[in-house]
Amino acid sequence: MDQELLTIRRAINGDEAALRALWTRHAPHIDMVVRRLVGSDLDLAADIAQEVWIQIFRALPSYRGDAQFGTWAHRIAVNRTLNALRKTRRLASIETEVEEDSAVSEPDTDRSFVAQSIDEAASKLSPGARTVFLMHDVEGYTHEEIAAELGITTGGSKSQLFKARTKLRKLLAHLVEAEAIRDVRLSSKEADHAPVT
Repeated sequence: MDQELLTIRRAINGDEAALRALWTRHAPHIDMVVRRLVGSDLDLAADIAQEVWIQIFRALPSYRGDAQFGTWAHRIAVNRTLNALRKTRRLASIETEVEEDSAVSEPDTDRSFVAQSIDEAASKLSPGARTVFLMHDVEGYTHEEIAAELGITTGGSKSQLFKARTKLRKLLAHLVEAEAIRDVRLSSKEADHAPVT
């Protein structure tokens, strides 16, 4: 029997060290999922993440082991977060206008800068478009699964994803342009140093 399954069994029996071990191992991923779905409201994300963990620990006795614990907990995190967002009416279909100058930043090739830029751009999407984008393109849900989870049609899911991708292209265009400029500069430097035959 693998170590995590033993830890889960101990946690089900009330072992606080086992509960802490599960939380320590899986909290970074679960918290990231919640933050991505919630967007820029960090206080709301923290509150929902706490509710998610309460739900995970309450549901532990129902864990059958059909899937990895992380996958099972991830599903609970997505479902609980979406339910909490529905309650706070953050999934309204109102599009927020994003000013063009808010997408401008200094080009930087650092991977963390790119990831941060994508997170910031995603937080500027409407709640509905952000949720569908994250569920489809980041988490790998199908449009049918998204429709069932959010209570919308498959066409509605596809429409929200199209809107999200279109807005993200505009918001992230500066990254593509910076990369193209860098490639041109590198090409011209290589040409300057190429041996003449």
